[in-house]
Amino acid sequence: MKYLIALLFLTFCHPEAPSAKKTPITFEAKVTAIKDGDTFKVFADGKETTIRLAHIDCPEKKQAFGSTAKHTASDLCFGKTVTVVSDGTVDRYKRLVVEIYVGKQCVNQQLVQKGMAWHYKKYSKSLHYANLEVLARQNKAGLWIEKDPIAPWDYRKSKRKKAIR
Repeated sequence: MKYLIALLFLTFCHPEAPSAKKTPITFEAKVTAIKDGDTFKVFADGKETTIRLAHIDCPEKKQAFGSTAKHTASDLCFGKTVTVVSDGTVDRYKRLVVEIYVGKQCVNQQLVQKGMAWHYKKYSKSLHYANLEVLARQNKAGLWIEKDPIAPWDYRKSKRKKAIR
């Protein structure tokens, strides 16, 4: 665990180092907070860390299905001990980008299957996640029941444009 703490420290202190290779990280943690559908807080090794779910983007809190996505994520893993798996990627907010498993079930994948998240194609080339989204759309699961759901990245972009005006 000392290695994990040292690796996280180096990753967070030097995320801009272009020659730094990503090192895969796997650890167990307890989910202590669901900030929104794809951002959680976990407790491991005596400290709390904010993490971002890989491959997906959930609706924003004020969007349709935003609170439903958060509640679904909470039902899946809040208060549970989970396995956190990352390739070592840290996002611009210094959150470790991860997949979370409760037993053998991947929370990220379940959120897409339930129609609570989009496959975030800008940051993920996973065909598996792309297929999960296609199936959720076909089954009109969750947010896919809407006629024209607005992707969270488009929603955020429209909010930024309004703020600039």
